[in-house]
Amino acid sequence: MPDTPQRPHARAGRRPTGSLPAPTLTPAAAGTADDRFFRHIVSSMRNGVIAVRRDGTLMLMNAEAYRIFSLSPQPDDVGRPFADVLRTRADIVRVLTAAFELSHLPNRAELRLKELDRVIGYTLSQVKDDCADRIGAVMFFKDLTQVEQLEERERLRDRLASLGEMAAGIAHELKNPLAGIEVMAGLLRRQVPDSVDAQSLLADIISEAKLANAIVVEMLEFVRPIRLQVEHTNIHDVLHQAMTLAESKAARGGVSVTLDVAPDLPPVECDHYQLCQVFTNLIANAFEALDGKGTIAIAAALGAMEPDPAFASAPQEPTPIVIVDVADNGPGVPEELNDRIFDPFFTTKLKGTGLGLGIVRKIVDAHDGRIDLSSSKDTGTRFRVTLPVTSATGVFR
Repeated sequence: MPDTPQRPHARAGRRPTGSLPAPTLTPAAAGTADDRFFRHIVSSMRNGVIAVRRDGTLMLMNAEAYRIFSLSPQPDDVGRPFADVLRTRADIVRVLTAAFELSHLPNRAELRLKELDRVIGYTLSQVKDDCADRIGAVMFFKDLTQVEQLEERERLRDRLASLGEMAAGIAHELKNPLAGIEVMAGLLRRQVPDSVDAQSLLADIISEAKLANAIVVEMLEFVRPIRLQVEHTNIHDVLHQAMTLAESKAARGGVSVTLDVAPDLPPVECDHYQLCQVFTNLIANAFEALDGKGTIAIAAALGAMEPDPAFASAPQEPTPIVIVDVADNGPGVPEELNDRIFDPFFTTKLKGTGLGLGIVRKIVDAHDGRIDLSSSKDTGTRFRVTLPVTSATGVFR
């Protein structure tokens, strides 16, 4: 009878029978875990990331990149040509294509995406393999729109501060002489009631003095700090009143005006009078641009402002906002003037002071709001005023 094989003696430190061996990661499993961790890092970044291969296919695009570019992710994006995935963002395609052609890649460069009205700051890098061959490119970028707006507001405040001191002094010095000229011209008219030429000449003097005084008053209004009397205001009432006042400032002629206010629009915490001044000015400008023929469409709707994750330390709820559009089908504003249209004393009118839109922007800023211009010779001009429903939210600060 053969001997039964003897079981080896238990060695020191041997795992007791019935217990499971400690899990170990095979190289493949470890690589999968590393890849998964890498994907979590990229998806959690507050900056946008796009990586492309040398052959032009998309390797990676994180959620923040989709958000900044206002694109919806598709399951088959990875592996497709990046020019196809980003076909509606031609500026980005151009930058990524240049990554394989430039010897010195941009670092901390800025790019304005006009179709999205956004500004991004980006850094471009080449991806090289162990042999130093270029196998791809990666773009890291950040939405700088809010930063740009804050800097622009600061620049505007600085300009207004220095301009205000000078303008206030000039206005006060001019106001008294102008009043004196008007009074003396009126007295002189009484002295020569029978002289037709003298009456006509003095009437012109009085008219010009009144015009100069109106400019001085508008200048003082522009440099004076805005003090809001905040109350719950119905936007429909504001727009209706603004339409009536605009007709007294500019000839409407045969211009057709439509008003479309969403029925679920909540009251806005704002200064009724100041806000009425904003839309009166915008509608009057549209009347003048149309020159008696055309259409003006005024629309108000409820919206929501999503918080920028790059600025939020914790998840936040969207801020309710009211969006008001004043659009006309006129000749539009030349593209080279779009950035100057709100500058003080800049005007394209023969008799304009250039302070109207400056005051409009100043009032909107005081309401923690925002005003944007969109214009072309084919579609006309649209001013969009965005206001938070609740005051002092600082949504655009």
